[in-house]
Amino acid sequence: MRILVTSPRVAPGLMTLAAWDAVREADRILAPDADDPTVDALRHSGFTVAVEPSPPLRPTDGTETLWIAPTGDLAWARRVADSLVTATGADSGADPSAGVEVVFGSYDLPGARLLDLVAVMDQLRVECPWTREQTHASLQQYLLEESYEVLDALDRGDTDELREELGDLLMQVVFHAAVAARPAEPEVDADGWDIDDVAAGIVEKLVRRNPHVFADGDATTPDEVDAAWQRLKATEKQRSSVLDGVPPTLPALAYADKVVGRLQRDGALTGTGGDSLGDRLLALVIEARASGEDPEAALRRTVNALVP
Repeated sequence: MRILVTSPRVAPGLMTLAAWDAVREADRILAPDADDPTVDALRHSGFTVAVEPSPPLRPTDGTETLWIAPTGDLAWARRVADSLVTATGADSGADPSAGVEVVFGSYDLPGARLLDLVAVMDQLRVECPWTREQTHASLQQYLLEESYEVLDALDRGDTDELREELGDLLMQVVFHAAVAARPAEPEVDADGWDIDDVAAGIVEKLVRRNPHVFADGDATTPDEVDAAWQRLKATEKQRSSVLDGVPPTLPALAYADKVVGRLQRDGALTGTGGDSLGDRLLALVIEARASGEDPEAALRRTVNALVP
């Protein structure tokens, strides 16, 4: 007896050669669910699939039976396989694994669970009253909060919490894409893009700006890579000022760090020799950059040390 397991994140019927061999070699094909997408795909391919509520207590002698596990339910397949192995070994005294094989018809690629997140968000956008009424503007505060919670987990070195907080931040990205694809008000036109456009845009940017990996670029050190990235970025953006694109809503230290970095790179940083508090703070930002430190993160860590 064989048990076929497939992924819900791969198109039904798009299976491995081993899976299709198992289908063709089976004397009979059984499944517990008539509406399973894999079952439907097999039927459309000309195979007969009979519906049985549950597998037999032991493999059928002399008959090559293939059970179609509910799509994505590896636990079901393992549970059935374990019960069959136990029954076979107890009754015959033979090798308990004989006659029972789990065949994987399709596998999840890295990143496959992102499809689940997109599907869940799409369903919430349609069925959840709160999620349905959100807009880009109403989500701003959550995007900011989640970003700072990620930074807090990083500062504390809590990698388990970092994983959770990155998930919350990722949800905000997917949420905004869902808003763009499906506006809160039916009479409002969609923004014309969705999560696939978001992903496609960053993939294209990464490939374009890393020619040392994806093309004929000759950068070999981190500094050379960064310099090439900045040159390509400047060519693409065609900005009128070196400070274009620096968000003034950044926290003051982070904003100063970003502005100083842009001005230094352009050779346009003038003296800051004043004695005002702002001048002294700016001088510390310049000092931090010279030593390779992030002033925002440094101050945050120091203040956090004061908190009981």
